[in-house]
Formats: sequence, structure tokens, C-alpha cells
Amino acid sequence: MKKIFAVKIVLALLVTQMMGSCEQSFDQPDIKNNPNAVTNVDIATLLAGTELGVSMLHEDTDVRIASMWAGELAGLSRAHQGFGQYIVSSQTFSWNVLYPVASQARLIQAKADVLGDKWTKGIGQVLEALVIAKATSLYGDVPYSQAFDETNYPTPVFDKQIVIYKALQSTLDNAIINLSAPTGLAFSQQDFLYKGDVIKWKAAANTLKARLYLHTAEYDNAIASAANGIKSQTADMLIPHGTSLGIDQNQNYDFFRVNRAGDTGFDGAYLPKLMQSRITSANTKTDETALYYHYFKTGIIAPGSLDANTTDGAFTASSQHPVLTFYENELIIAEAQARKNMNSEALIALNAVRTGLAGGYLNGATLPSSGRKYESYILNDFSATGLANPTQAATVQLALLQEIIAQRYIIFLMQYEAFNDYRRLAKAVPVMQLPITLYAGSRKPQRFIYPQNEIATNPNVPTPLPDQFTNVPIF
Repeated sequence: MKKIFAVKIVLALLVTQMMGSCEQSFDQPDIKNNPNAVTNVDIATLLAGTELGVSMLHEDTDVRIASMWAGELAGLSRAHQGFGQYIVSSQTFSWNVLYPVASQARLIQAKADVLGDKWTKGIGQVLEALVIAKATSLYGDVPYSQAFDETNYPTPVFDKQIVIYKALQSTLDNAIINLSAPTGLAFSQQDFLYKGDVIKWKAAANTLKARLYLHTAEYDNAIASAANGIKSQTADMLIPHGTSLGIDQNQNYDFFRVNRAGDTGFDGAYLPKLMQSRITSANTKTDETALYYHYFKTGIIAPGSLDANTTDGAFTASSQHPVLTFYENELIIAEAQARKNMNSEALIALNAVRTGLAGGYLNGATLPSSGRKYESYILNDFSATGLANPTQAATVQLALLQEIIAQRYIIFLMQYEAFNDYRRLAKAVPVMQLPITLYAGSRKPQRFIYPQNEIATNPNVPTPLPDQFTNVPIF
């Protein structure tokens, strides 16, 4: 992990690039001489830099690989064609941003303790949990308990995945306690995710708890956490973007339209096929045509190609990108309740999402009114001959789960949570999966491979080394 710690300075440089007013804050001799000694950076600047790092981790190559492996996106050229066919190696992946960002989140907490600032400490804990949750869900066992003490643990142990999940729940519990404190500092300018609104941070912490409980099939806990989670569209955690080239553009726009145009697309991917099947179905209560064209546009990269809509849809330069949302929160409730065969309660949560979509809202954008229809369902719609049971699932519970799972899959475009669902649903009971086809071979990808740098420098890397087709423990 030594080289990973050294990359902390990269985050400082990124913040300097992205936020010109912060430049002098990082012009410190101890930073230049020792990337780990960032104690002279003020906590507000550190918060902005860490949020920037977390944002990068939700729009990076790992997310695109996860989207391809979930069947949402297709790899068409160069390296991404291989990724789409599950051809990866230890050189494909890197922790050179992931762990430094988590380390900066931990440093926020230490500096907040010195200031007696519980609010900012709570934010730091949520940011830490977001990063480590990504790491463990994609890689399985990873360093956590010893990951932030380079002096005593230069080669940290790999904690068991289920232990990490429990530790993350504890971290988030503590974050909620800190965010519930009567006073604290609210860095509204530097906190570009929630503008210093600790009520929204507290709700986000609960939604993240609910997501993790869904991963571990703890459905009662997922429902309880989501009940205190993000309860309105205005509380969505969205990454803001602008139109300045190389400064604040949406990373998906930069990839799809600028730097890697044609490397990926949606021709042959399962997601557009699923959406088209829903559009042409006999379900008279739903029309997802507007959402389809919000996601996809034909002929941007080449004549007839089905491309990401970088023109006027989900992936323009200034499109906001979701991290945690009201829709995810309600769909967690919906699935968890349906797993418990509490179908009426599940339907209430699903219809809350449909009401939001009927109003045209998605991740800060407004869908066109034409081709947009999401009438509320009733339970009879999921009967054997119901309009929302296209595969004639045997029970209302299974048909309802099928709709909830499909809605999650559609909402999670370009979010790694789609890949988590892809693996999780093979184990969740009762089993209900989407018929996502493989791009190559006969084995499904199940995890990311440990990075070569970690393999070469940390003797605690699990042996034998798991390949991309080895299940992670919780899935």
C-alpha cells in the first residue's frame, strides 16, 4: 500500500486544478516533502478535495467496467472491447485513487476531532463509507482496519468482506450520531454535494446503510434504515458538473463524446433491449420512451449506432451524476418488503418512484412529457394475467419483484450498483433475475481483480488469487 499512500498528493493537485482558489492551501513544504503529512491543509479545503475524489470514483473506468459486466453498456473498441468480454488482468485495476480518497476522509475526521466539529466528522465518516463500500463490494476482502496507518501497517491485512460490512454499518451509525449533534461547522461553499446541509447528509448515511443491508440480505434493517433515508428528490446526492473542458465536465461525457468516442456504446447491450421490450409491452400504465431517449441517441458516433445521449440527455457535459438518491432509497424499501412478501407495502414504495418519474424527474434533470407515463400500480396488475406481469410469474410476489428489479436496473445506468445487483440477485431469495446475456464465454464475471501493485507489495493479499469469475463472499 506504500505507493497508494503516496498518491495522496495527486488529490491535492486535482483540487488545485479544479478549484483555483485553493492553490495556496496546498503550497506547503511538508506536503511537497511528505505526501502523507497534509496537516497544514485547512479542513474546509480538505473536505472539498475529498468530495472531489469521491465524485471521481463514481464516474471512473471501474464504473464503466461494472456497467459492462452488468449488461448495461457494451465494449466496442480498444481496451473496452476486451473489458466487455471479461478480459482483464491485475494491470487493469488500481487503488491509486480509491485508498487515498478514503485516507483523506479519515483525515477529515481527525481534524474535526481537534476542532470539536461533529458535523464535519460525520460527513467525513459518510465519505469514508462510500469509498470503502465501493472497494469491498467490487473486490471482496480488502484492507480496512489497518488501511490508514502506514507507519504501523505498511502492508495492511485484508479484512473479511462481511466484517467490513459490519464495520461500515458502525461507521455510518457513528456518522448519524455526529450529524445529529446540535452544533457544528457547515462548510456550505466547500461542500459541493449538500452545501453544508447536515440533515441531507444524515439521510444519505441512512440510505447508504440501507444499501449495504440489502447487499447482506438483512431486509428488516434495510427497511428501517431507508425509513430515515433520502425521502425527497431535493435530497438526492448528485455530483454537479459544468461545461468547462477538463475542469468540471461530467466524466461520462468526456469519455463517451471526447476522449474515447466509439470505445463503448449500447448496441448489443441488454439495457436498451429491456427498455424496448417494456415500451412495446401491453402495459398501458407505463411508457418509458422519454427515458429511453434520455439515455440513448442514435448516430452520434457513427451512422446508426446506439450511443449515450451526450447531446440533450443523461450524459451532457453538465449533467449531474447520482451517488445516492430518493429513487434508490424507495426501491430498497420496495424490494426488501417484497422479499418479506409484504406486497402492499412494497407497492407503496415502488409507486413513489413511479410518481417521481411521472413528474419527469431523474437525477436533477426533467424528462420530456411526450412518451412519459408512470401510472400507479395496484396489486392486481401483478396477478397471473396482470398488465405488469409480462412473463406470467407464478405469484404476485415474484411479479412485483420482477418489476422492482427491472426498475432498479434501469435507474442504475452508469452506477456500479447495477453490477452489485447482477451478482446479488443470484443469491437473494426468492430468486428473481433479469435474463442478462453473457457477452463472451460461459462464466459470469463476479468481481474485480486485485491490482498488480498491491499483489507485488503486500504479502497479505489473499492466496490463491481469485480471478474475475470467483464470487465475492457476500454474493
